[in-house]
Amino acid sequence: MYKFQVKPLLAAALLIAGVQSGFSQDYLVNSLKNNQSANSKEAFQFTDVINIENTPVKNQGSSGTCWSYSANSFLESEMIRMGKEPVEISQIYTARNAYIEKGKNYVRMHGSISLGDGGALHDVINMYKKYGALPQNVYTGLNYGTANNKFAEMGAINESLLAAVVKNPNGELSPSWIKAYTAVIDSYLGEVPENFTFKGKKYTPQTFAKEVIGINPDDYVEISSLKEHPYYSKFVLMVPDNWSLDMVYNVKMNDLTAIIDNALKNGYTVGWAGDVSEKGFSWKNGVAYVPAKSFADMTAEERENIFKGPQPEMEITEDMRQAAFDNYQTTDDHGMHIVGLGKDQNGKEYYIIKNSWGATNDYKGYMYMSKNFVKYKTTAILLNKGGLPKDIAKKLDIK
Repeated sequence: MYKFQVKPLLAAALLIAGVQSGFSQDYLVNSLKNNQSANSKEAFQFTDVINIENTPVKNQGSSGTCWSYSANSFLESEMIRMGKEPVEISQIYTARNAYIEKGKNYVRMHGSISLGDGGALHDVINMYKKYGALPQNVYTGLNYGTANNKFAEMGAINESLLAAVVKNPNGELSPSWIKAYTAVIDSYLGEVPENFTFKGKKYTPQTFAKEVIGINPDDYVEISSLKEHPYYSKFVLMVPDNWSLDMVYNVKMNDLTAIIDNALKNGYTVGWAGDVSEKGFSWKNGVAYVPAKSFADMTAEERENIFKGPQPEMEITEDMRQAAFDNYQTTDDHGMHIVGLGKDQNGKEYYIIKNSWGATNDYKGYMYMSKNFVKYKTTAILLNKGGLPKDIAKKLDIK
């Protein structure tokens, strides 16, 4: 019922549809409707190798909440893995709570930290631990007259409100600003119910998280890979959306795919965060890879053929990965959910990725991402520590 069925012989197209540089999490999903490529059954032929059950594809609308959609999708798959009946977790309840905490941090940091819709995979775990969770049908976040998320107006008001707070016109902050800030968010997204009924039983957000979803937030780890930090230790991932300044575990670049492979082979899915602004990333075609030649150096014919079936890939090194991070070629654009492993007609392996832009592309909301793309463009992954290879868990001192 909840499984994504990979269909062999589906293919990517002739047209180039790479997302342009400057992509942000506020990607307008409505612009992606009818976004199938022209020849979706000719170029790439994928077959599934591992395909882990997951819940239906969602649409984040006009909001930068991919981090909440992807990590909550991940938690829903965790419910399935634990033998529970999955429930759609309110992505916007999670986001609402992160907005509250982000606003507090913004004021404490005198406005010198990220605001906006963006977030990190760990935000979902942190908000779950502090605030609990709600089912989607109890808290839709649609309290402002639209059918899908549309957060620009709310964001502009919040930014103006917090800017006034940071200026501190009274010379001393009062606690009223938090009430005012929360009131704006709740006016748009809805007030949080103290309790609610789900399947005939009354819950609070905390008891719903504990009794229905049932995960232990301490079982989840976030991992990155940057050469500038000591491997198998922790560091603060310096990306704008890490507004909480959380620390992540650092592993070698090849460990990233070794961890994901081990997790998938043992029935664990993985949350993914990374850069999707590359010419080799095409949502329309449902494929992401790293072309062997720079797009700027390609001929017109080579550019036209970039998604005409499997192409040679660039080999990635730790130095390349670090350099791309340092010069802003790798940024924390987007969050998605790794749910399986597939192969193309040449036997090359790709991860099956679940997105939150609706079922609008060749693969009805999913795509195939090469392992080289993951090595190059991942900013962080999130998984249950049970999915770690034993040798890596030992190096990280994770029990």
